[in-house]
Amino acid sequence: MAADAAAICKRLDQLRSLRTQHELTWRECFDFSFPIRGSGFNGDILLGGNEAADRRAALLDSTSTDSGRTLAAALVGGTMPASARSFELDVDGSDEEGKGWLEEGGDTLHKEMHASNFDSAGYESMLDMVPAGWFALYVDVDRINGGFAFEQWPIAQCYIATTKPGGPIDTVYRSWSMTAQQAVEEFGHKLSPASRDTATTKPDEPIEFVRAIYPRSLYAVEARLARNLPVASCTVETKTRHIVRESGYHEMPVIVPRWMVIPASVYAVGPMYDALPDVKELNELKRMEKQAAALTILPPFKAMDDGVLNVGAIKRLQSGKIYAVNDIDNFQPILTGGKFELALSSEERLQASIRRTLMADQLTPQEGPQMTATEVHARIALIRQLLGPIYGRLQSEYLSPLIVRCFGLAYRAGILGQAPQSIAGREFAVRYISPLARAQRLEDVTAMDRFELALGQEAAVKPEVLDVYDWDEGARRRGEFLGVPRDLLLPRDRVEQIRQARVEAAQQQQQQAQQQEMQGAMADAAAKRFAAA
Repeated sequence: MAADAAAICKRLDQLRSLRTQHELTWRECFDFSFPIRGSGFNGDILLGGNEAADRRAALLDSTSTDSGRTLAAALVGGTMPASARSFELDVDGSDEEGKGWLEEGGDTLHKEMHASNFDSAGYESMLDMVPAGWFALYVDVDRINGGFAFEQWPIAQCYIATTKPGGPIDTVYRSWSMTAQQAVEEFGHKLSPASRDTATTKPDEPIEFVRAIYPRSLYAVEARLARNLPVASCTVETKTRHIVRESGYHEMPVIVPRWMVIPASVYAVGPMYDALPDVKELNELKRMEKQAAALTILPPFKAMDDGVLNVGAIKRLQSGKIYAVNDIDNFQPILTGGKFELALSSEERLQASIRRTLMADQLTPQEGPQMTATEVHARIALIRQLLGPIYGRLQSEYLSPLIVRCFGLAYRAGILGQAPQSIAGREFAVRYISPLARAQRLEDVTAMDRFELALGQEAAVKPEVLDVYDWDEGARRRGEFLGVPRDLLLPRDRVEQIRQARVEAAQQQQQQAQQQEMQGAMADAAAKRFAAA
């Protein structure tokens, strides 16, 4: 069914109205952390470099900015790090051929993603997640150079919705503008005649567009035409209500994860929302501290107007200049009596509270002596408790749709090759082996270690107690939970072959020893008979 340009523009106005009630909160969170990234939440006014610098200068303490960067980096490193693969593809009941293809496919996806611009786009997306609590990451193929292409859409341009109550974001409207000349380069003759005329007379005149991406209610299974795919995409000139592009996708191309959803809304707030009161108070405290420091360094002076002292001459005191006064006691500084130790104490308390709220105090290396293994484990457990609930949402709203989208693009492009017949056409699952996922499994590893130790102690009295535990499966689970590469764990049939070969070798050695013993006994008996004769 063809898209309706008027209906899309009307829906955009409705989504704008719904989002307006949250924009002030996001703008404050950006202003007190990353002002330049909040561009667009200022009455649709884009921040220029000078205005962004002024907003940054108004932020008198960098604790929130540094802590926000630390948390964003930790989220990137804990979900999709470039140093190691953070996911595995799995199909229930797959044979060894299928497992090998999935393993190789996971390696290919990891390499292709991190060979593109994913690392930079992912980090910048997390920078938006900290203040605003959500971001929009567009995933497609690079049609010029090949591979994946990731584009972080400014959230000030994005309006989101969901077709399922409480479900993931599956509808994204993006409103943005480009110059008339750029529009001609992008859309060509599909532009409206009015816009093409504008490109001729006023090439730098901005033209506003809206791009609507939403699930189609009716679509064709295994469709070849983009207009029949499950996810619709339509780009419209806002002013003329003219459709310039209509297409579609196999999967939702825009990934929109959220931190903490606002009740009765599809939007969210980030951890900076919780730290905002302390950040504001710290900023005000720093402002008063600077005022007090200025009064202390160059205090005001008091002098009696006795007709001799020229007050105008000393209105601006200068270093090294001599001022003539009639009475030295008539010209004295005014002491403010400010207590800097109180300000510094309050400042340290607020900075610590901000770092704790943004979890930067636990995500950065601790100062002091080297920690013991027990202390390291306790700290990892604490980080797991802090990020565990958030990581669960990131798995469902960020990692899963991201990997599914990248897998679909790579498979259709032929990068992964043809799937084996045993798993062709079957649904695959994503298993996470990222640092955060492994941290969540360390509790199981600890429980297994304790149980095996207890069994070993009881076996000294009752050896048959060892039979209650599957030691082989325990070793495999421990390796899986610790993130050991799957190719280093031998298949079960291979393990059986090695053990059978070991048993056969032991039997052969035993037989050889028995033969040697029999031959020795026979030689001794022959020697005795010879001696008796």
